[in-house]
Amino acid sequence: MNTSSSIGIGISTMRPRCRVLTGCRNSFIFGFQSPKSNHFIADNSSTSHSNSHHLRRFHGYSNSVIGFTSVFISNRRSFCGFDSNWWQSKVFSGCPIDRCNRRFVLGIVNVASDIRPHSTSVGGHVNNENHFEKIYVRGGLSVEPLVIETIEKARNIVQNEEKEKDQKIKVDDSNKHLNASPVFKSTHKRDVSEVEKEAWKLLREAVVNYCGHPVGTVAANDPADKLPLNYDQVFIRDFVPSALAFLLNGEGEIVKNFLLHTLQLQSWEKTVDCYSPGQGLMPASFKVRTVPLDGRAGEFEDVLDPDFGESAIGRVAPVDSGLWWIILLRAYGRITGDYALQERVDVQTGIRLILNLCLTDGFDMFPTLLVTDGSCMIDRRMGIHGHPLEIQALFYSALRSAREMLIVNDGTKKLVAAVNNRLSALSFHIREYYWVDMKKINEIYRYKTEEYSTEAINKFNIYPDQIPSWLVDWVPESGGYFIGNLQPAHMDFRFFTLGNLWAIVSSLGTPGQNEGILKLVEDKWDDLVSHMPLKICYPALDFEEWRIITGSDPKNTPWSYHNGGSWPTLLWQFTLACIKMGRPELARKAVSVAEERLQRDRWPEYYDTRYGRFIGKQARLNQTWTIAGFLTSKLLLDCPEMASVLIWNEDYELLENCVCGLSNTSRRKCSRFSANKSQSNV
Repeated sequence: MNTSSSIGIGISTMRPRCRVLTGCRNSFIFGFQSPKSNHFIADNSSTSHSNSHHLRRFHGYSNSVIGFTSVFISNRRSFCGFDSNWWQSKVFSGCPIDRCNRRFVLGIVNVASDIRPHSTSVGGHVNNENHFEKIYVRGGLSVEPLVIETIEKARNIVQNEEKEKDQKIKVDDSNKHLNASPVFKSTHKRDVSEVEKEAWKLLREAVVNYCGHPVGTVAANDPADKLPLNYDQVFIRDFVPSALAFLLNGEGEIVKNFLLHTLQLQSWEKTVDCYSPGQGLMPASFKVRTVPLDGRAGEFEDVLDPDFGESAIGRVAPVDSGLWWIILLRAYGRITGDYALQERVDVQTGIRLILNLCLTDGFDMFPTLLVTDGSCMIDRRMGIHGHPLEIQALFYSALRSAREMLIVNDGTKKLVAAVNNRLSALSFHIREYYWVDMKKINEIYRYKTEEYSTEAINKFNIYPDQIPSWLVDWVPESGGYFIGNLQPAHMDFRFFTLGNLWAIVSSLGTPGQNEGILKLVEDKWDDLVSHMPLKICYPALDFEEWRIITGSDPKNTPWSYHNGGSWPTLLWQFTLACIKMGRPELARKAVSVAEERLQRDRWPEYYDTRYGRFIGKQARLNQTWTIAGFLTSKLLLDCPEMASVLIWNEDYELLENCVCGLSNTSRRKCSRFSANKSQSNV
């Protein structure tokens, strides 16, 4: 691989060295431009300390966060060739190594360093509301993310590695933590089963190291698989259950490393046929490659190689990666108490770039995100183009997470206001138009069509004939769920498990709707759980419908893969939802079903057939997020109080505010007022 276009490089030789390289054309890093011809070497081995006050961190923001004032003392690091006002935009000409006595760190500090990263909030440097947009959006952040490595002598590295090995904490008699710091320990003592011991062993074997430090887990680690495709990569989506398992088990470093290294990959210039995706996009996955150094016999370097969809089947960019990243960042802070990570300037910038990408105005009239098929967990054509529930639930969760973590100052007031407005509109839209139960289905059955007015009841011109025959007999008298998709003249009535579970976890649904979802799962247990939890969607597409909608996809045959297959990784999200709603017995029942088979079946990726009795025909074995989902479920059930830091409670103030700003006139009327009026007339 050409190192000039590499994302991150870590030297792994007999004399390990690390470098910070910025070789991008017109690279703007935090407001200043790097030269085209110079490379810079960074060293964070010094233990310089900044004179800063302890940051006062609030564990929960008020809903009226716009009026909240925060004062942070930013830590200015020493930059070769700069004065103390390094935040101002400057062009520097380079700093030869032999002339620079002061070593420096540029941008993101080494995530594997022993130095605890302090807050680098830019609150005090922002003078107006447009400062962020000028630097990061209007100026463009099409930079090659920085290379983060440590410059140390081989002897010191060997000694440090030996010390780290000696300090590892045992989980059981055969397993050890990976560079762990005891961030959380369960107060409940219990015996660890043999199934869990094997699961921990397999999870640790799936860990990927970069520059000698753990940065994630591969998607699957089956030694017998001769054609791994991209299953040997670290997926942002797939790593989330692994991260939670590590965090709940007291191991925080691997998660911190993952968050910061994936942040380096954000906004990297990747293209599909000369077209670049939007700034702020997170990759679907990355791979750590070890390649030889040119002209240096016996010396190698670690290179992070991301995939933004340019190599994926269908060439679809991931919409959910950035959303999962924000959700995981919040979980890391709430479990470990390390809120300084959220307050770093690079992390705050990453959050804002993702939000700007998601909140960009377009042609769509709805508050939901418009996405294409294959852009989420269902990564192949399955008829979810439009506004799939999964993305909307994750979007809502990410917005609520970001609102907690964003530092409010003059530069973020407008962004926070936009987040609050979108949360209000999105919550109303999903609760009002996506929810179906027996009462709502009967209303749709009697819909009038072709209504032209702002007070129309059938706003999306849904034709009653769209109600499928299976739905009438399937929906119980009590309970309901959020449909899979809603577009003009189209309602996808399929039950999508992930979106409904996250609607519960994030309080996207009302308390009554959340209870209704679990009632439906309990009533339809044989359809959604049966021999292996949980169905990714129900029912499966078959016959002519399968041929037309999936494009005759041989992997998505009925009751297989994403077309009604059973995915054990959904178990941890089901457990989290059940604990939140006070129904842990449902989760224990599902976990016991999975525990009977997963070890015996060698931890498959998914299961086939209507009742999940067969291992998936193309399922990978030793699938990491299957293993991690099981372990996370066990840990949550073992310590249910930890679920409280991962969920979101109802935000009543948010729901009370109608943010559309439309006046109650005949020409401009809020849909919320119309809906309330129509309901009052029923």
